[in-house]
Amino acid sequence: MALDGIYLYSLIKEIKGEILNCRVDKINQPEKDEIILSFKANRKNKKLLISASSNYARVSFTKDTKENPMQPPMFCMVLRKYLNTATLVNVTQVESDRILILDFESTDDLGFDSVYSLIIEIMGRHSNISLVRKRDNQIMDCIKHLSADINSYRVLYPGMEYIYPPKSDKLNAFSFRKDEFIEIINKKYAEPSLDSKLFSTIITGISTPLSKELCYRAEVNKIPVSKDNLEELFSFTNKSLSSIKENAFNMGSYSNDGILKDFHCFKLTNLIDKGFNFKEFDSPSELIEDYYHEKDKSDRLNARSADLQKIVTNNLDRITKKINILKQTLKECEEMPMLNLYGELITSNIYSIKKGDKSATLLNYYSDTEEYIEIPLKENKSPSENAQAYFKKYNKLKKSEENANIQIKLAEEEEQYLQSVLSHILNADNYTEIQDIRNELMETGYVAFKKSVKDKRAKPSKPLHFISSDGIEIYVGKNNIQNDYLTLKFANKNDIWFHTKNIPGSHVIIKNSGDIPESTLLEAATLAAFYSKAKNSSNVPVDYTEIRNVRKASGAKPGMVIYYTNKTIYVTPKDLNLNTI
Repeated sequence: MALDGIYLYSLIKEIKGEILNCRVDKINQPEKDEIILSFKANRKNKKLLISASSNYARVSFTKDTKENPMQPPMFCMVLRKYLNTATLVNVTQVESDRILILDFESTDDLGFDSVYSLIIEIMGRHSNISLVRKRDNQIMDCIKHLSADINSYRVLYPGMEYIYPPKSDKLNAFSFRKDEFIEIINKKYAEPSLDSKLFSTIITGISTPLSKELCYRAEVNKIPVSKDNLEELFSFTNKSLSSIKENAFNMGSYSNDGILKDFHCFKLTNLIDKGFNFKEFDSPSELIEDYYHEKDKSDRLNARSADLQKIVTNNLDRITKKINILKQTLKECEEMPMLNLYGELITSNIYSIKKGDKSATLLNYYSDTEEYIEIPLKENKSPSENAQAYFKKYNKLKKSEENANIQIKLAEEEEQYLQSVLSHILNADNYTEIQDIRNELMETGYVAFKKSVKDKRAKPSKPLHFISSDGIEIYVGKNNIQNDYLTLKFANKNDIWFHTKNIPGSHVIIKNSGDIPESTLLEAATLAAFYSKAKNSSNVPVDYTEIRNVRKASGAKPGMVIYYTNKTIYVTPKDLNLNTI
């Protein structure tokens, strides 16, 4: 669900309680549509994440650490100019809408105290963050610029006057009268019956799930949701929303079959009664981070790797077409024995055939049954020329067959490699891993090499390092370069090597210091399945053998190896939550 105005109200309460009257310590912009303000509060660091993402716009405290770009974006530089060391003096919400205003007091270039407002609009794909000078309402900068071509109502550019989004004709959730309540329902609903979207239709800041919950509670309390009892419905609504204003929050998320479906600061009893699992939280920030973090991270990683995925899938499509053409060639080569036979029989009976014959019926002395077969001939060719034509076509198809078999083998090896790359892209956990895969594709020629300024702070990514439940070290490669390093350079000949059977995935190494318990073997196999293309499958076959039995063929692509004398274990992939180093 989207973060609504009621939930934003609970977040404002938390922000005021944690960082009001605190100074800004750091300002970072790790993403193009996301900023993080760091505060010093009671000798503790508090990081406030503000996102204008089209899908997951939000405001919350976060403990997550993100890499910052080598060159700060312009919006980040503007924020640092005006808000660095500024004090947060006020936090307000525009009525009950999804617009949050953070007022900062700082000293300007001339030494005068100035107030700057960071206005956060949480409105789906129209979400934005604007820094506005309060004394003249001038925009200093926005994280997303809007021109008149995009929005005819208002322009969001530095130097322009800030204009709030169009005001809704709905009621303010925390200050509406009974006559307003009755009037707007009569205006929006012609029929006496009212639907479950009633409250989201007439009140600002109430989402559809919350509206359904209010309707459900009204029915449970024997208050029919209809126009026949609007006064009683007003009293119920006013009482319900007043409880939120008095900080009567019941924050929690709702999941079904292990999948997060919803969250709110108002307890959604209708979902609980339907069998949804309720997980309670003490903080609205913790709840929103729990709900959005993995979804947002996954979306951003997919967006960052979209071009790589397209390159790999396009090459896989090319290889599939190539293999189909080669297989069609092999099918055409199935007539080779017949062509050779025709040539041999014509040669053996060359004096009984005359030029101009359209066909010849000859005894097939190569067959056990010695039947007669009819052989087509070219009238304008002599018997010798007809025989040579069949032999020529036979030799041509023979060469085509040999070449096709070689090309199919090479194409299948390339397909296997690209499938492994695609698997690593989908399993990537951060931008560094994606960049490593990009570099790998540059080295193998699939991506054009680009000269770029290297980030001196960037550290090369390392294979995952786990400690099994028995205290034994397990290493997992996250791309083919790491796979080659683990298998060919890092591992000793007695270490145990794991890989999913005929399925693209990571190389997994157990450091062998003696007898390896069955539980560690099972955990390593589970990791190999989890970091493979079969991550979402069950009963996945995983081969394992000693490193001495694994080698790399000459000219093979990164991560491609040959192994023998292996055993196979079947596991179901899952996150083992092992200790990491």
